Amino acid sequence: MQAAKGLKTVGMLALVAGVGVGASVAVKRAEPVAQGITGQPSLAAMQSVVAQRTAYDASEATVIRVAREAIPAVVAVSVRGGSGSGVIVRNDGVVITNAHVVGNASDVEVGLADGRRVTGRVLGRDPSVDIAVVRIPGADLPVAPLADSDRLEVGQTAIAIGNPIGLERTVTTGIVSAINRSPRGFELGGLIQTDAAINPGNSGGPLVDSQGRVMGINTVIVRGTTGLGFAIPINLARDIADQVLTTGRIRRAILGIVPDDLIPELAREYNLPVREGIIVRQVEPGSPAARAGLQLADIITRIDDQAVGTSGDLRRILRSRRPGDRVRLTVVRAPNRGGRAATLTLTAQLAEATSG
Repeated sequence: MQAAKGLKTVGMLALVAGVGVGASVAVKRAEPVAQGITGQPSLAAMQSVVAQRTAYDASEATVIRVAREAIPAVVAVSVRGGSGSGVIVRNDGVVITNAHVVGNASDVEVGLADGRRVTGRVLGRDPSVDIAVVRIPGADLPVAPLADSDRLEVGQTAIAIGNPIGLERTVTTGIVSAINRSPRGFELGGLIQTDAAINPGNSGGPLVDSQGRVMGINTVIVRGTTGLGFAIPINLARDIADQVLTTGRIRRAILGIVPDDLIPELAREYNLPVREGIIVRQVEPGSPAARAGLQLADIITRIDDQAVGTSGDLRRILRSRRPGDRVRLTVVRAPNRGGRAATLTLTAQLAEATSG
């Protein structure tokens, strides 16, 4: 029994070294190992070499662990004429995917990681943010934990999981390249940009962090480019799902601006009295922001009694409001040449986002 075990280990070592079994010279050349009393490598030494050959560095180990933990909650979503991905977010069968994956279907076929294929019912969808909510039958299903996408940092690890061209549960890695992106040619805004490969069929699958938490729902790629994919922040997707499950409909409050984060260099250049806030890059005509008097380059520092330091703060606050709510905006207006910045208080009545 011991001899057979030893032979198996020698064979494994020879395979790792890239040579055939029984080539003792090749084993020596591949890795210096301790010799046993017979002149052959000892079992402990050979096991050590094999362990070294199969060791992973810290980043590889993280990706492997995250993939093993997250993959059971990733599903394939199929409709007539197309397919995509999704992720189970509640153990009673609630799945989040893209609105463009389910289209106008009321039922979809869902493939689970254990090989089962079940029928899912589309509970609701919001094409304006490309999120759909599906329920599948089952209990105690594997669930992917959710991150707080308002706290993402550029440069952190991003791992995309999905079913590109039908290759189920494919894993690709990269980083969060940018946040709050509104790519040209797409109606979606406030997206997470990543260089983790997102290919056709990945749509609706999760973008997860190094702890295996879902930070976004993969949605679009810019064709003809490499490493330019986008995901919908999970906090927005979670809010949509919560509304669908509790009220059966989706209502989102909007202010009607395109924001950007104020950077310290800009604040110093214009001698602004604040170092944090969001700059108004665009005001949509006829929007609550336009009616309230917001202008291009205004800096919003507070909404009601809550500080606004980043675009993530704005999204978080708006998620807690409903259409028709009135909000008080504290605004710093950049000075004209040679003048001083003015601090204003404006009131806006939030509107309802349109959805198909």
